[in-house]
This record gives sequence, C-alpha cells and structure tokens, in this order.
Amino acid sequence: MNDRTSGPARAEREELARLLPAPAERDLPPGRHLHHKESLMQLIDQDGDRATARPRPRLLRPAVLLPAAGLALGGVLFTTLAVTGQDETPRTAATATAPRGAAVLLDRIATVASKSDAIEVGDGQFVYVRTLQAGNEGKFGGPVKLGKPGEREVWMTQKSGPVIDEGLIHEDGRYYPITVGVPDGEKPIGYPAGLNRPTYTWLASLPTDPDALLRRLAGEITADQDARNTPAGERDPDQDAFDAIGELLRETLMPPRTAAALYKAAARIPGVSVDPDAVDAAGRHGIGVARDNTSAGWRTAWVFDAKSLEYLGERSYLIRDSSMGRKGTVTGRSAVLERAVVDSLREKPSTKA
Repeated sequence: MNDRTSGPARAEREELARLLPAPAERDLPPGRHLHHKESLMQLIDQDGDRATARPRPRLLRPAVLLPAAGLALGGVLFTTLAVTGQDETPRTAATATAPRGAAVLLDRIATVASKSDAIEVGDGQFVYVRTLQAGNEGKFGGPVKLGKPGEREVWMTQKSGPVIDEGLIHEDGRYYPITVGVPDGEKPIGYPAGLNRPTYTWLASLPTDPDALLRRLAGEITADQDARNTPAGERDPDQDAFDAIGELLRETLMPPRTAAALYKAAARIPGVSVDPDAVDAAGRHGIGVARDNTSAGWRTAWVFDAKSLEYLGERSYLIRDSSMGRKGTVTGRSAVLERAVVDSLREKPSTKA
C-alpha cells in the first residue's frame, strides 16, 4: 500500500498500528490480522489532511431492554437497563478521550452511518430485528460454556406513551411477551419511550452534539441506577455509557443522525480501543471497537465490516484468567441479520405486503 500520509497524519497512522492488539482467538486464518490492520491504515489515509485539522470524536453506548440470553420468567420478560460499573460523575471531553486510533475509526463509522436513509415509523408499528446470539450456558460462577448461535426475533412496539406490553421475542421455538414486570399483587406501571424502551422516534429526538448526548445518557443511566438503589461505589459511568450504546446498536432501528452522534459520543469514552479482527455470531470477520470491563474481567467489542463499516454484531471475551475460563475465552457473540418496520406482532419483512 502506498503511504500517502506525512507529518502528524503519519504519526497518527503509526500510533494506530501500535494500538492494535493481537487477536484473542487462535483459529483465525493466516494473514487475517494483517488484512484488517491494513484496512484500518486505509481509513486513516482516506482521512488525509482532514485527520489533523479537527478534533477527534470518541465513543459511548446506550442500552436496550432486552437481555442477550432472553431471560424469561413464567412467559414474562423483565426488561431492565443492563449497565455495570462504578463512580458517579460523568467525565467530559476535556478530561477523557479514547485513543486516537479508535477515535479515527469511530469518526469514519459515524460518517458512513450519517449517510444511510432515514425512515418514517408510525406510532402503531413495530421495529423487527432478527439476530443470531450465542451466550454462556455454563453454571453461574463456573467455567464458560458457549452455546451454539441461535436465531432470535424481536418485535418492539413504537408507541410513544407508557405501555405495559412492550413487544415479543421469538427464540428457541417459543414466543415470549416482553412485559413490564412487577412484584405479585402490585399494579404494573407502563414504560414511556426512553432509554429503557428506545423507539425510533425517541432515538431521533436525542441530541446530535456528542457532549450533550453523553450528558443525556449519563442522566438517564444515573436515574435508573438510583431507582434500583445501585451503590455509588459499584458505578462506572464510562463502562455504563459504553454498555448502553452497545445495547442500542444491537436490537433497535437507528435514525442516521442519532447513529452518527452515538459513535462520535462513544469516541469520548476513555479506554475505547480497536480489535483488528473481531468475529460475530455469524462467523463474519470485521474490525472491532472495544472496551475492557476491568472489574468484570472481560472485553466487549462491537464488530463492523472492514470495508463498508456497517455494524455486524458484538462479541465478548475474557481479558484475564478467572473461574470463568482462561484469558481469551469467548463469553458471548451476536450478529444482526435483519432490521425492518412491520405493522403487527409476528409479522416478518418477507411476509409484509
């Protein structure tokens, strides 16, 4: 590949090369790691002089209410914001930033995302997402036993007002209603559209300024943790934000401007890095945008196609030896296969008139 960069741009290119970690899996074909490293180098080359003329964005992550394993209890799925960590005060762009290599990659992903087509979603419609998911089937606290990827379909209501019946999951040959869960004897209170029920319209209403978006997400995450009495010492706003964004990417239909803003906001999270060869649940190789959850002992990477920069899925793996397994053990994978808008529950895009 011809080196068309010079000065600061070349320094940035060399820095990214140093940042690229070795792949966690040992079954990758020879040369695959080099291929994706070259793809990343090309992204920086394409940025040209622009890469040094403006500040780098950085990365973050909102949350969807659907647990990866599809937790069902008596046919009722309890939908909660899946966030982990510590700390109380969100950091600002002035004090926290992802490594430059990750910021460059996220900037390019944001640009691509902003050029996709916006759609209209009616209040009475449903967002349909079909995925492959492979999760840990081992005993709690014991070694990870990664299950085979299984197909999962989700229909999420797009009603803006509070709802009790949020949608439907089809998994393992069964349908599970997504319903607000409450203790026995108590009256359920509907969820409005928001971080715990992210409709297309709500997502489109979010700020597109990365800093404002981070503050908005931090406020909603904190409110959720306060409601669940999460101790301040168990909070990590950086990890919470990354996890929240990743959940939103997985099982929603994202407005283009919001997707771009989320990627740019994500680049503002310290600790975000690049996985040069990440594999989703469908076996598709791509470039990963990752962050280590040091308290939990694993890394989560969002997987993007190396050429188109389209979001493919997600994978997680251990970053140190533990009771769950040896360092590098894959603990979970997902892959997005299809997203669409349909008019009713159980309707599929292929059957939509």
